[in-house]
Amino acid sequence: MNLRNLRRPRYVARRLLQRLGVVLRRSRLRRVLELLSPPPDPYAVWRFHNDVRPYELAEMNAVIAQLRDPPVFSICLPVCDPPIAYLREAVESVRAQVYPFWELCIADDASADAAVRAYLDELGTDARISIVKREQRGGIAVATNAALALAAGEFVAFLDHDDTLAPHALYRFALAATDPAVDLIYSDEDKIRADSEDRFDPYFKPDWSPETLLSKMYVGHLLGVRRSLVERIGGLRPAFDGSQDYDLVLRASELAQRIVHVPDVLYHWRAHSGSAACAPDAKPYAIDAALAALREALERRGERGSVDMVDGRSGRYCVRFAPQREDAITIVIPTRDKAGVLGRCLASIFERSTYARFEVLVIDNGSIEPATRALLDDWSGREPRRFRVLRDARPFNYSALNNAAVRASAGPLLLFLNNDTEVLTAGWLEAMAGYAQREGIGAVGGLLLYPNGSVQHAGVVIGVGGLAGHIFKRFPADAGGYYDALRTVTNYSAVTAACLMVRRDAFERVGGFDETLPIAWNDVDFCLRLRAAGYRNVYLPHVRLIHHESVSRGLDLSPAKLARSAAEVARLRRHWAIAQKPDPYYSPWLTLVREDASLAP
Repeated sequence: MNLRNLRRPRYVARRLLQRLGVVLRRSRLRRVLELLSPPPDPYAVWRFHNDVRPYELAEMNAVIAQLRDPPVFSICLPVCDPPIAYLREAVESVRAQVYPFWELCIADDASADAAVRAYLDELGTDARISIVKREQRGGIAVATNAALALAAGEFVAFLDHDDTLAPHALYRFALAATDPAVDLIYSDEDKIRADSEDRFDPYFKPDWSPETLLSKMYVGHLLGVRRSLVERIGGLRPAFDGSQDYDLVLRASELAQRIVHVPDVLYHWRAHSGSAACAPDAKPYAIDAALAALREALERRGERGSVDMVDGRSGRYCVRFAPQREDAITIVIPTRDKAGVLGRCLASIFERSTYARFEVLVIDNGSIEPATRALLDDWSGREPRRFRVLRDARPFNYSALNNAAVRASAGPLLLFLNNDTEVLTAGWLEAMAGYAQREGIGAVGGLLLYPNGSVQHAGVVIGVGGLAGHIFKRFPADAGGYYDALRTVTNYSAVTAACLMVRRDAFERVGGFDETLPIAWNDVDFCLRLRAAGYRNVYLPHVRLIHHESVSRGLDLSPAKLARSAAEVARLRRHWAIAQKPDPYYSPWLTLVREDASLAP
């Protein structure tokens, strides 16, 4: 050993750390320290792997050079006395865009801060920046419209005066805009702290989801709209200040040819005192504006319904569509014995249903217990006009039994219901019919709870668990789920047939249930065929039932049943290309391993 090294502090420190490492490896102390150390922030890990790198920005320049007729983006920035540091960061985030075809249109809404006015004067030397200064304060919509009046680009995008854009935001939007049918583009977003560059609380969004939009302004930031469309609908409306962007998206989406979601975090929403990012209740007037925008949207679209807040939660709304017609509903219930289970289900239907026109069609699949026969006879006598029994003793095939029941009925609305369910919501049939009758809607499902009150079904996500999984399964019933998806009406690729309503014409158009899927996955396959035919499936949290799962048939635990299930899973995975086609109603950045919509590892 060179003794002179002992006089060098770095050498001594390194040797001590090396020896300490040996000790930790040889003891349980290392494990203890690991347990005591905080786990890594999942979003920090995501950012490490997915935030754009300088070399990637350089590669984007090569792509941009190959674009034919690259669209110009007019970024509209209304300004009203923001902290000057935040405003500088917002403007510099535009200047830092790797995509060069942009203009920044600033409308100052009579700012009183001399520093803000002076900074805007400085910006006047940049030819890419246009500024208009209003003499009287008009509010966010008026100021944004003043910025819009400066815009000359093919698309406009909106930026708040204290937020920032990712450096590749306009690049990603420009790629999406190469399709001439695209009229509206939106991205994922996160929040940025007031006193640091720390980013947190990402919102990884689904692709275009019209019913989800009626529950919350999930489109949010970053939003790009074809300028001609914005002009066609008259820009932003001052009467909806606070939710002027929500009102804009509701109106623009009604006329847009194609709406594209860019699954990348392109917008950083500043969270500071007084901002909606930090405190959703910071702007209570925004709630009234959102409710007004939703109610006007229903009126404009010719749909009857009511709009209310969800459990007093700011920014979350429940649209309850009234049935357009009193269409007869046929409730189809396959059963085999288990009279107590079926009896509880039937009692809940007839005691809690307030809808005028419905019938219950029980498919008796070879019951042999006297109690079951007595129960069916009893209900036939009590409800001769609303209760029927179809006896079908074939080997159990859920798909075939339900298809046969549909052929034996005439109701325009079909409700497939398990015999081990129990209705909890009095207006359940009206709520489901109100959605099922709407144009473009396929399957309508509800919130099913285990007897202990936890969630059994609140929508089905394709790809979870390898094929499909119930999202938020076993969550408490009063939990919010990912961005309150558990509490709000939400579009999903599938819902469970344990409680599923669909119009007869849609059912027949896709051929009903696939009878080669006799036990499981037939509802997932059915919903995917509805989606492929252009229908949207939807989950209603305000329709609640208890589901005593698999009480009648039991669990598939025998080797033969497990082998059958594995073969069906493999076939459906191939048929629907599960691994190649992500669920459009579920972000590709969220986990497929668990059912909690957490960030994917």
